[in-house]
Amino acid sequence: MALGKQGDRNGKMFIAWDELPKSPGHVFYDRLQSLLNKAGFDSFVEGLCAPLYASRKGRPSIPPGRYFRMHLVGYFEGIESERGIEWRCADSLSLREFLLLDTGQSVPDHSSLSRIRSRLPLELHQEIFTWVLDVITHAGLVQGDRIGVDASTMEANAAMRSIVRKDTGEGYRQMLYRMAKESGMNTPTNEDLSRMDRQRKGKKTSNKDWESPTDPEAKVARMKDGRTRLAYKPEHAVDLDTGAVVGVDIHPADQGDTKTLSETLKTTKKNLEKVGKAPSLNNPTELIADKGYHSRAVLKELDDSLWKTRIAEPKRKGLNWWNGDHDARRAVYNNRIRLGSGKACESAKRRTELVERSFQHTLDRGGMRKTWLRGRENVEKRYLLHVTGFNLGLLMRKMIGYGTPKGAADAWNLVFVGYQTKSGWILLVFAVHEEHPNNLMPVAAVSKSLV
Repeated sequence: MALGKQGDRNGKMFIAWDELPKSPGHVFYDRLQSLLNKAGFDSFVEGLCAPLYASRKGRPSIPPGRYFRMHLVGYFEGIESERGIEWRCADSLSLREFLLLDTGQSVPDHSSLSRIRSRLPLELHQEIFTWVLDVITHAGLVQGDRIGVDASTMEANAAMRSIVRKDTGEGYRQMLYRMAKESGMNTPTNEDLSRMDRQRKGKKTSNKDWESPTDPEAKVARMKDGRTRLAYKPEHAVDLDTGAVVGVDIHPADQGDTKTLSETLKTTKKNLEKVGKAPSLNNPTELIADKGYHSRAVLKELDDSLWKTRIAEPKRKGLNWWNGDHDARRAVYNNRIRLGSGKACESAKRRTELVERSFQHTLDRGGMRKTWLRGRENVEKRYLLHVTGFNLGLLMRKMIGYGTPKGAADAWNLVFVGYQTKSGWILLVFAVHEEHPNNLMPVAAVSKSLV
């Protein structure tokens, strides 16, 4: 046999069909594809999107099901940007199969994802989320008896150094330069400006006075790791019996938990109604939250409503003064009584575990801790699809035991086969994949002589 060299490659004018590279398949994506096809995902999506496109004339668009599948790939693969999603799909034969691409078709460009996202309204993305929620409800993954609520932070695609004053349009660096000139510095250097910024009193970057020119809806906020950044605030409502996210909203990062709770509960109630798990006055749903959501106004609004609150109460210094507000007093004491039960302690532990797990998967592992989109609506559109992927992952975990492609690809078991010969023992070790038990991969062979 002669040595093959890279320079010996010659291009072919024609290639036979059976010589084309074919995907060996991927356990996770093949099962997910089967799940979506069985539930009628593409026909449902195309029915929703049909009014947004021309009925007869025009070049056929990219199938909307492909757009949503690419964003599901972004979640499962933990890809931050849409450019990265495009590259990953083009690089993998199994993902091309998942996107239902023919041999001569190319993966949609990242700019096509942006155009389709602009065409499809936020309400349609919410319908996709609700459709998947209905699918997992039929699989027993939505109970609707206990809901845990919490929020996190998501860094926006805007830099703090680019913020400008709302009244004058003056940038932060320009303001420091002007103040340095007014203090007597003729030619202040960057070091002088940084020193003056650290030493000046009353330094405060307020959302009331400052905004980002590239993303005005992003707000200055303290991140979970202590940094100050322009950010958004995702808030989850999670079923504490199954871990499924039943409601999600993106709020301005400068709004407190007590201000955003009502909007998230409205979204959650609407979603639960669509899947047949709506709370009622006769059978209210338990609402579990941390002490950041505790306020008299919140408890007063939710008392004797569709929600039975178990909201942790912060420690107070001194006595509570009610000033004649008996409804607030009754709501606070009712919530306090419910917190004293053993069921409340168990629910609080479940909330800490399951709600934080949903943020860990969508923000950190899923690649959305920092968004590359601008505008709250655009951010919420992609984030809804990310959380949709999270819920599908729960269903996949129930079906095949693994909720991510990496977990399914690593699902190998070791099989030990030993037999005796005339001179000793031989032990063979094979690796067997759970989904393909007929394919054995040799790992090791050990022999021991009895002579």
